[in-house]
Amino acid sequence: MEIGAKIKAARQNADLTQEQAAEYLGVTRQTISNWENEKTYPDIVSVVKMSSLYNVSLDHLLKEGAPEKGYLNYLEESTNTVKSKKKLSMIILISTYLGIWTISLAAFWLFSKGDALGHTIMFLYVVLPVTTLSVSFVIGRNDYCGKWKWVFTIILGIMYMLADYTTFSASNMIAFERFNVPQLEMIPAGAIFSFLGMGIGSCIHLLKTRRKHA
Repeated sequence: MEIGAKIKAARQNADLTQEQAAEYLGVTRQTISNWENEKTYPDIVSVVKMSSLYNVSLDHLLKEGAPEKGYLNYLEESTNTVKSKKKLSMIILISTYLGIWTISLAAFWLFSKGDALGHTIMFLYVVLPVTTLSVSFVIGRNDYCGKWKWVFTIILGIMYMLADYTTFSASNMIAFERFNVPQLEMIPAGAIFSFLGMGIGSCIHLLKTRRKHA
């Protein structure tokens, strides 16, 4: 049985119309019709959603009856595309964080003369915490890097400590001509913001995943 016939039979066995399936899958009714008539192919994300919606296994949709080689090649390409988009999104997210971090440091040294404390408070207690929380939320919400995403809480904590050391602490060392060691206690302080954002994002991701499989 070809993939189009399989997903059509699965939909009918689930007692769903094309309109109902389209609404759940986030596509048009015409797209469902095209898949079932094999005018176009569903991507890997849609296949996983159909497996949940129609209450059939991925093995049934993809392996039983040996789908045509053309579709398997298409599925492999679409899977690689999804992975590439996820990796690109992660790179953009990290680049955004580093950009804000760098700009904030530059702003401190360029514009903090006479008000270093004020700029430090704005930087360390407003800009960086909000940025860290937001970036961590997106990582958790999209489950970037899977279980390894929690490593980012430590990394972002270290970045928070470095932000303090390269701004207010460095300014203090220059003014008093002395050397201060980095304040390691700043790491858990920064990690807390990351952990909070990551936790909220991960909970939302988990709830959405469970809802799909309910």
